[in-house]
Amino acid sequence: MFERLADIICNYVEIEPEDIHPESRFIEDLGFTSFDFMSMLGEIEDEFDVEVEQSEVANIRTVQEAVDYLETLV
Repeated sequence: MFERLADIICNYVEIEPEDIHPESRFIEDLGFTSFDFMSMLGEIEDEFDVEVEQSEVANIRTVQEAVDYLETLV
């Protein structure tokens, strides 16, 4: 799950997969804008065939938090 998410992240920001860590924060560490993040959510929904709840996503700050949330959906 982490590796698949890291690959998706690389589609939105200029970073190598090996530079993405569980504790990496989307905005502060990876350079996401809110538009990048919302666009990525759409791809995640398609890739994992899940429906992401906007209220839940508002609390996600790190890659590991995203992985943990996705694992509850699949």
